[in-house]
Amino acid sequence: MNILLADDDTDDCIFFKEALDELLLSTHLTVVHDGEQLMQQLLNETNEFPDVLFLDLNMPRKNGFECLSEIKLSKKLNQLPVIIFSTSFEQEVVNQLYQNGAEYFIRKPSEFSQFKKIIQHSLVLIAQENISQPTRENFVITVQDSLII
Repeated sequence: MNILLADDDTDDCIFFKEALDELLLSTHLTVVHDGEQLMQQLLNETNEFPDVLFLDLNMPRKNGFECLSEIKLSKKLNQLPVIIFSTSFEQEVVNQLYQNGAEYFIRKPSEFSQFKKIIQHSLVLIAQENISQPTRENFVITVQDSLII
């Protein structure tokens, strides 16, 4: 599975890579650190298209909201599953992200074991789904959801 991570927090990127390395899934991770770099990566014809994008909301140069809008308005990119990966959890923001077409929302857990479980759970969901947005009730992936696996 080709995974693209857009996050400017170096520690979160390291945790994400370490979590992937411990999963029993075959993955390839590409990391970008700001929204402009993300959009260049996605629009570059020579790059392999990712199976899923984990998108942080608070990034420099172009934030996650702007990137999500551009992705979902693009004929080339609008089928890309986007999982919002953020430390904030305001209901109004979550509602707006759902309306703008994100597939899932994850609040970044602080504990590594939870971080790993929630990434695994989200990748399993993406692999199983037919890449359509879930119902509003299933939009937010929580640590409790990940314990089911």
